[in-house]
Amino acid sequence: MKSILITGSTGFVGSNILENLYPKNKIFVILRNNPINKNKLNNYKKIKIISYNKFDQLNKKLQKIKVDVVVHCATHYTKYHTYNDISKLAKSNIIFGNIILENLKKMKTKKFINFSTVWEDYDSIKDNNFNLYSVYKKSFSNLVSYYKKKLPTIDFYNIMINDTFGKNDNRLKIINVLKKNYKKNKITNIISKNLFINLLNVKDINDAINLIINKNIKANVYLLKNKISYKIVDIINCFNNNYDKKIKVKWLSNKLIKEKIYPYKQLKKWKPKKSKLIDIAKIIKGR
Repeated sequence: MKSILITGSTGFVGSNILENLYPKNKIFVILRNNPINKNKLNNYKKIKIISYNKFDQLNKKLQKIKVDVVVHCATHYTKYHTYNDISKLAKSNIIFGNIILENLKKMKTKKFINFSTVWEDYDSIKDNNFNLYSVYKKSFSNLVSYYKKKLPTIDFYNIMINDTFGKNDNRLKIINVLKKNYKKNKITNIISKNLFINLLNVKDINDAINLIINKNIKANVYLLKNKISYKIVDIINCFNNNYDKKIKVKWLSNKLIKEKIYPYKQLKKWKPKKSKLIDIAKIIKGR
């Protein structure tokens, strides 16, 4: 049994990692003082909740715990920002994580696992940030690099991910839009038949995290992605071939849309096994 601190435990990736790690480990989570957030964790009776109102309060509480591993999933995401997002992006993606990094030595941490985005190097061009969100994630990656030098006894892992899918996902993503419209028997407008998407099941992310936590994996920057980028029309066809009720789609063009992903290192001994076309179809169906 290991002692593990998970941030962003009420978000999509974080909540799935919590569910995965909870049965066999001692789990700490960080939550802002908010009864709504705490209610989301009612099924986890044995977790230790670190609640806070201000960052100074969080800093003091972190100094009192000991954890073997930190899995840092917390983020504020927005694809296209407004002025009101700037403060949220800075607090969630920089300051909050920096406080955790500053306390790693006092917490006796051995491994720090951070999630970032391939949009730091959009379309496979190094340092080509796609949006302001990716700029903040890149800035935090630079912070991680600094603490890696400052704390040489701790293993730092930066995990780059692209599009993800899976259960308990309430984000406004194309798979969820298809799922929602399918249930309502509505037509979904899709930009192109030739839209390619690299989709990774959060279950495969769980497998990668288990590997990093429990095995002797070299600290580095790693990319988690599907082996195949699926054409959206193939996802629709797979679904419609397996279920009686069909997805209704209006194709807006035949334009080729395929984002390139920067070739970060691949995590050894890990392969995506739960991200096939049928796995995506099952999520749209609600299974």
